Amino acid sequence: MRFIKRFGFIKSDTSIYFMGAEIQKQQLAQRENKNETETYQQIDVEKYFRPSRRVILNDKLFGYQFFQTYYDKTYDKISLPPSLMGKPENTLLNYFSILREAANLTSNLIAGCGTVGEARIPFPIAYNFFTKDYKQKVSYSTYLSSFEGIGHTNLIKLYKLPNQNSDQQIQFFIELETINETAKGISAFEYHYGTVSILKEESNYKIDKIELIGEDFLCAAYHGWRQQGEDVVDVEYGNWCKLIKKRLPTKMDGYVKTIDIIGTDGNDYRFIFVRLTNDTDVLISQLIRRNQGKWEETKIDPTKCVESKKQ
Repeated sequence: MRFIKRFGFIKSDTSIYFMGAEIQKQQLAQRENKNETETYQQIDVEKYFRPSRRVILNDKLFGYQFFQTYYDKTYDKISLPPSLMGKPENTLLNYFSILREAANLTSNLIAGCGTVGEARIPFPIAYNFFTKDYKQKVSYSTYLSSFEGIGHTNLIKLYKLPNQNSDQQIQFFIELETINETAKGISAFEYHYGTVSILKEESNYKIDKIELIGEDFLCAAYHGWRQQGEDVVDVEYGNWCKLIKKRLPTKMDGYVKTIDIIGTDGNDYRFIFVRLTNDTDVLISQLIRRNQGKWEETKIDPTKCVESKKQ
């Protein structure tokens, strides 16, 4: 398998890896209807330029003695305590806490003043939070190279996706804030969001897949209605799919936004969004409730509503 390095990304014949995660292509919006843009553009665009000031979640303390234990060991000689992976959420908090001070800076770009954090010491430790299958997909050399240019990592959002019945595989939404080196000789912030799949392997909960999408801070301020959850629901599921009989008041719990509607088909629908650092809402879950029963996962593709109208 061939690997090509470019600006901290590692590209194989089939995938691109960044920070141990498989990078997904950002879904760019199709051209917006002029009337829709004018209707939903009455917003304060200044908020889209503001970075995060959130308290970090990966604040578990791993001191000198912890890292010293693994200092001279390669990744394949490391055996981690089961207590680090005893619960799905703890696996992620411990994984990103170990990576917090990890730095893989290069000679091509510049950041910091001398040695940064724990340098590369945490990487072989963190790699052992992966399942055997994910290690087969992402080799250690690919994993390490995918962190090139990164000097610090903060986990700033963590949310377990709803209605997951399996105890074997669980998905979480995450948002990461990294400090990266640049060609200008100063460090810069970047933000990525995505999902992590946790799989129970023997008695440990391990990371089986990570997917990330980069955030842009110049898109939402200048382009249309797609950045606000209410507007997305009104346009895509209301105007396009004619599914809304009534939209109920929005519920906001921290960075999680829940929008319920009464459907024209007699069912209730719930759309769950997460507010990103660039102040846009990303849809992470769709639920349906039939005959006042339990909420169940569903998947409605509003683009198909538009396609059906064209036929």
